[in-house]
Amino acid sequence: MITLLSRLFIKNSEDIRDAKVRQAYGILCGAVGIFLNLCLFAGKFIAGFISNSIAITADAFNNLSDAGSSIITLIGFKMAGQKPDPDHPFGHGRIEYISGLLVSVIILLMGLELLKSSAVKILHPEELTFSPVILVILLASILVKCYMFFYNRKLGKKLDSSAMLATGTDSLSDTLATTVVLISTLVAHFSGLAIDGWCGVAVGLFICYAGINAAKDTISPLLGQAPDKEFVEQVNNIVMAHEEVIGIHDLIVHNYGPGRVLISLHAEVPADGDILSLHDVIDTIEHELRDTLDCHAVIHMDPVQVGDKETERLKGIVKECLGEIDASLTMHDFRIVSGPTHTNLIFDVVTPYDFSMSDNELISEITEKIQQDNPNYYTVIEVDKKFV
Repeated sequence: MITLLSRLFIKNSEDIRDAKVRQAYGILCGAVGIFLNLCLFAGKFIAGFISNSIAITADAFNNLSDAGSSIITLIGFKMAGQKPDPDHPFGHGRIEYISGLLVSVIILLMGLELLKSSAVKILHPEELTFSPVILVILLASILVKCYMFFYNRKLGKKLDSSAMLATGTDSLSDTLATTVVLISTLVAHFSGLAIDGWCGVAVGLFICYAGINAAKDTISPLLGQAPDKEFVEQVNNIVMAHEEVIGIHDLIVHNYGPGRVLISLHAEVPADGDILSLHDVIDTIEHELRDTLDCHAVIHMDPVQVGDKETERLKGIVKECLGEIDASLTMHDFRIVSGPTHTNLIFDVVTPYDFSMSDNELISEITEKIQQDNPNYYTVIEVDKKFV
């Protein structure tokens, strides 16, 4: 149904890099979600009233909250699609993450409310009423929620949308919740066992678990998570495909929402190269990154000595010292400044975030090892963290 509606109402529906197309998908999925969840709420509320089942009634209000979640998703996509303005020069894309977080909070609150009502049902059990109508409503609900899970998950991955993925997770939890409710209804009818309240607890716990996981998926990009390895590899391949570039480092990916990615990096180039030619190469790379990966790139040129035997020899000594301290240590921007009494070795060291030594301890350790080779080697070291 979503595929058909997208072809009917979304112009150039396959061009998902277009912000307007992305916004249209979000609005369409939100509208369909509102309609289906309201239908499910009405059906389950009637079934819960007829059967006197707290689990079915709670599941009905869970679907009503899902309609609210779909409204949040719809509004989130609408707001995220707004153009940049003076106060928000990078656009409003992160609103989509916020809407996903709100959906997660609603999921969690409904889970807690269901746990509360289920506990009351356990303490004060009531006889359930069974009818074929109830069975049909619950089976139809399971099928509808399965469909909603698959289309939200499919489009969430296609659009890289945390809000849609959170909605898909919610639909999956609803599918399992309704399945448990159906089982409890059948067990009560055929065996007389009052497990309605206990099944409600199980459903509530699962919904809380789904809400927490969905929240994690939306909080990470808001805080600033590491970029995908595949994206980093693509950046590296594009930059290093130009023979003028010797190496890259300090790659930082700034994510301001889906389709709004800025990257900055340092590209090492020969110090004796023609600066105008190298600048032209850097401009070309920035355009390639924009056209290929749909991101805005800023590249800083770092001139490095190439072919100088003394520089290469000292660089090898430093690399060997770093390897003796920890194999995870790397360096870049190596250069030397020779004087009549001593030689300065200037470079940056990159450490992992869980590195055990402090920056000062590491600098002292490196300096001590280098000066074992020659006490007239002085070090000027900057300690960096790996951003990718």
